[in-house]
Amino acid sequence: MRPHRRAFLGGAAALAVSPWLSAKAQTPGATILSGGRITTLNPTRPEAEAIAIRGGLVLATGDRAEMREALPGAREIDLGGRRVIPGLNDSHLHATRGARFYALELRWDGVPTLARGLEMVAEQAARTPTGQWVRVMGGWSRHQFEERRLPMPAELTEAAPDVPVFVLYLYSRAFLNAAGARAAGLTPQGARESEGTPGRYEITEDGGAILYAEPSSGEMNRIIAELPGLDAAAELSSARHFYRELARFGLTSVGDLAGGGHVYPDGYAATLTMAEAGEMAMRISNFLPPQEADRELEILQGYPERYALNVDLADRLRHAFTLEGAGEAIDLSFYDFENFMAPRPDLPPRGEADAELQAIVRHLLRERWPIRIHATYDETIRRMMDVFEAAHAAERDAGRAGFHGIRWAVEHAETIRPATIARIAVQDRMAFAGEIFADRYGMEAAAEAPPLADIVAAGVPLGLGTDGTRAASYHPWTAFDWAVTGRTVGGTVLLAPRHRRTRLEALSLYTVGSAWFSGDEARKGRLAPGQYADLAVLDRDVLTIPTDEMVATLSLLTLVGGQATHADGPYADLLPALPQILPDWSPVRRFGGHQS
Repeated sequence: MRPHRRAFLGGAAALAVSPWLSAKAQTPGATILSGGRITTLNPTRPEAEAIAIRGGLVLATGDRAEMREALPGAREIDLGGRRVIPGLNDSHLHATRGARFYALELRWDGVPTLARGLEMVAEQAARTPTGQWVRVMGGWSRHQFEERRLPMPAELTEAAPDVPVFVLYLYSRAFLNAAGARAAGLTPQGARESEGTPGRYEITEDGGAILYAEPSSGEMNRIIAELPGLDAAAELSSARHFYRELARFGLTSVGDLAGGGHVYPDGYAATLTMAEAGEMAMRISNFLPPQEADRELEILQGYPERYALNVDLADRLRHAFTLEGAGEAIDLSFYDFENFMAPRPDLPPRGEADAELQAIVRHLLRERWPIRIHATYDETIRRMMDVFEAAHAAERDAGRAGFHGIRWAVEHAETIRPATIARIAVQDRMAFAGEIFADRYGMEAAAEAPPLADIVAAGVPLGLGTDGTRAASYHPWTAFDWAVTGRTVGGTVLLAPRHRRTRLEALSLYTVGSAWFSGDEARKGRLAPGQYADLAVLDRDVLTIPTDEMVATLSLLTLVGGQATHADGPYADLLPALPQILPDWSPVRRFGGHQS
């Protein structure tokens, strides 16, 4: 990276710690978790047998005996020798959108065969009321199936002759049965007329349809937007179950980048209700996009007037729901859609387009809003960095701070080159689309996508995440496995050995690394005195077990601010079970979420 590209980037805050409370009378309500193998990621004490927490914060880590001596009368939880880690933090997960629709979705995440997936469609169709759809909304790869192929509309029509079915694949294609094609208004005549428009489709012999996200996903997004939703009670139930589902894998924080068609605050109603009631099971740092082409600057100009950054809805939530900045698409004309089944999309011509993007960036800089930008390809990143540098220079020449102290990040960056590396959050989309990428660009390019070692060597912040729930699964241990082994969900090893991370390095990226992107590295990511008591007690030692077992990892106990957000096995009595998810025909009632 050229030096001038780094000059205007904000630095990381220093780690803040609280002193160990030696006075025993000062520690009422403390809890000790002891008898485990605690990975703290705290350089001064990386491993411990016990951890003491109080008031939502870590008091200390150390030996069981010294914890007991210092905190007589504290509640104690026996870890039984289990591995404890800081709570996972997904740097890029469309969590509030996932929570909003979770109860409506049949998840193929982790399903081992296409045959089973089709059986699930048939079973769910028999339970789905008139007017609703069976919908599989991404999070899977054809390479995870034994059959190594995609479903065909005729198979969906056979599984569900009368109930509409929509199956999304990696934002690249979608498959509809005959009932779904009719309900969506797709006809052979429309297919011919749609050539060259935002997305095309073909009607198959059974009357079903295949949608292609070429040159964009416009037609696909139209149908998704028109699918029926939930009433307020069912949407709230959906959100509660989805956040509990994330906690099942040890997640305690996410960076939320909104997602297409998901507009604040209306689309966030269920999550906002939970936040206002103080019942959030997840810390969510939200970045807001404008969501409407050709009005981006106008919309973004209104955000600072209406919304304050880094303000909790209630003090007791301790950063459970905050607005953090703008992203991931601040100018929709620069959105390089990640369809690896099609050629790289063209960016708009320079000139007016660059000037419009620069105006947006300068406005956000003046308002001191952090920025996170979607950029799949190196060509897009280089073009955007030119604009960002020009915006910084213009603000500096006008006597303002520009990027000084403002954090910005590039999201995804699969084909970024060493000369272009900037602040980056990386997701595991290649674990799901890796084989498709290799088919188009070759194995050599796939081995460098993304170049994790080069990012780390450049000394820039790096976070790990999923980009769930549509472009990939929300399952964090798939991302962890990909970072460690370099393999896809289909078992194909693509990422070059030099880019793979050790297990401890991958864990650090998923905790400390991701915390940087919301400005929280002084508060979370480590189990150190003064930091949030966010942690997961795992059902297996993910740092030592055979690599083939890593993706099956579950949390037996997940704490956010010292409070249980998921509890199972020996800890099940620490958290009441949720009421059954609504509506009563929800696929989640029958199948659950990720098929571990």
